[in-house]
Formats: sequence, C-alpha cells, structure tokens
Amino acid sequence: MRNSLAKIAVLVSGGGTNLQALIDAEKSGIIKSGKIEIVISNNSDAYALQRAKNAGIKTAVVSKKQFASTDDFESAIKALITENKIDFIVLAGFMCILSENFTRDYPNRIINVHPSLIPSFCGKGFYGLHVHEAVLAYGVKVTGATVHFVNEIPDGGRIIMQKAVAVKEGDTPEILQKRVMRMAEWKILPAAVEKVCAELISNR
Repeated sequence: MRNSLAKIAVLVSGGGTNLQALIDAEKSGIIKSGKIEIVISNNSDAYALQRAKNAGIKTAVVSKKQFASTDDFESAIKALITENKIDFIVLAGFMCILSENFTRDYPNRIINVHPSLIPSFCGKGFYGLHVHEAVLAYGVKVTGATVHFVNEIPDGGRIIMQKAVAVKEGDTPEILQKRVMRMAEWKILPAAVEKVCAELISNR
C-alpha cells in the first residue's frame, strides 16, 4: 500500500502551523493518498523542523547562505527531491520565491497556500502579516485563503481551492491572521493535498 501513496516534501521557513495541519490531517485520514516523506527548511531555527521530528518525519536544512547563487540553492533542494523519490511538493510558509528554473521541472506538482482570496492581495511583497495589514487598510469585508499550483509568477498558478473568512470590526492583522489560518488555511491545504495526491496516484 505504501508504494501506492504519493510521496510529499513540505518546504518550510518558520513555525510550521500549516505543516502541523498536514501532519494532523495525515494522522486523521483526511490525507490518505499521500505521505509526508521529508520536511525541508531554508532556516535551521524553524520550529517546523521540530514539529516534523516530533512526528517522526525526516528533515533537511538547505540555507541560501550556504550557496553562491539561487541556482545552487535550488539544485540542492532538487537533489533532496530526487533522492527521496518525491512526487509532490507543498510550500507551507516557505519564504523563498522559487525560480522558473525550479518550477518548470515540477509542473502541477508544487502547491502553495496564500492567506488571501487570489487575485486580491497577492504577488510580490504580499506575504505573512503584510497580507492582513493590506486587507485591513483597504477595508474589505471578506478575505480568506487560496491553495494554488506554483509557477514562475508569484501567486500566479492555477487555483485549486479557496475559502472565504469574514473580516470583523476591531480586527488587528494578528487576529485576522489567526482566524484565516484556523478557518481557511488549515482546512483547505490538507484537502487540496489529498485532492492532488489522489489525482497523481490515479494517473500512474
């Protein structure tokens, strides 16, 4: 049975709350067509690495500082992807924008979760709290999260799933960020991972 599962690599940079949602979803059977084989971080201090270790998942650190160029950095990640026979890559709070040189090698095999309803509040410069600050500054009444395929354009790939979340009176960026995570990101990311993994294994 194990061989019939899609092998997943999760790329992280920080606390790993989305990674935790994926680990929990795998345990509870929401993700049943894939298995997280490795968690790769560009930051050796990322708490996400500890979450992976707690769950018995292999980890690796590939820091940009170790390499002379983006090409070399991305080649090191590619080597881990190949070595671990990875079918599918999930970006879960990965703070490096991957080049076209990387993304074209994995068409429809990389997904990302973004904390807004794309095409609003996305693209270059829109990440983390910046997204929620922009949402509040603009005064929109509904925000949410989007899971999309990753291509060479930041937040530009085809949308897989979206979920809307209400913006409430008195929200701060931090309060809104937590609500979007809890009500949207942690729900649609595992669901999208299962959907793509199921499609990958049915096409083998």
